[in-house]
Amino acid sequence: MTHTFLMLIRRDLLLAHRQGGASLLAIAFFVLVVSLFPLGVGPAPEMLERIAAGTIWVAALLSVLLSLDRMFQADLEDGSLDQLALLPIPLSLVVLAKAIAHWLTTGLPLTLTAPLLGLLMQLSPDAYGALLIGMLLGTPTLSLIGAIGAALTVGVRRGGVLLTLIVTPLYIPVLIFGVSAVEAAAQGFSTTAHVLFLSAMLSGTIVIAPIAAAWSLKLALD
Repeated sequence: MTHTFLMLIRRDLLLAHRQGGASLLAIAFFVLVVSLFPLGVGPAPEMLERIAAGTIWVAALLSVLLSLDRMFQADLEDGSLDQLALLPIPLSLVVLAKAIAHWLTTGLPLTLTAPLLGLLMQLSPDAYGALLIGMLLGTPTLSLIGAIGAALTVGVRRGGVLLTLIVTPLYIPVLIFGVSAVEAAAQGFSTTAHVLFLSAMLSGTIVIAPIAAAWSLKLALD
């Protein structure tokens, strides 16, 4: 079972590498959105520092949303999803493997890019650690929650719009605590509570999201 699980992750990573476009598009969108803010609000360091955390997190959230609709759609279109459902492992583990692969190809690059954009947004040096920790905990949660939305809308015409409407409200707690952690660190306060909340949300979604997404996929395949 472990070998099959790891092979599923490897399969999706290879497909993402061969296709390439979705991951690069998400990163390019992330950089572009954050880069536009200094042009829109002006180059004043005080203003940029004040909006840095919210800007980076909102841009990351939108970038993840941009890449969710193909998590299961491509497999449905070529018939692979039916074969994946017949594997000798629970469908929830298939979902978890695909969510991990999505994070490795989208969430992790966004996390590594965020500190560079923090320089552009004049982010306080004290806040970089909180930004990285928050992104490392928050972006996997975004991928897991997104798997539920992608499963609910798989095969639905113009499912991208519906996916956004379903997933965005569920992303708000991650956004709030991610931004709050960065702002607390910038002001010299403890970020322990925010990090614990992000950790709790990640732990909960690891358990709940694969089961909920697998149930939705079974309905779609039936």
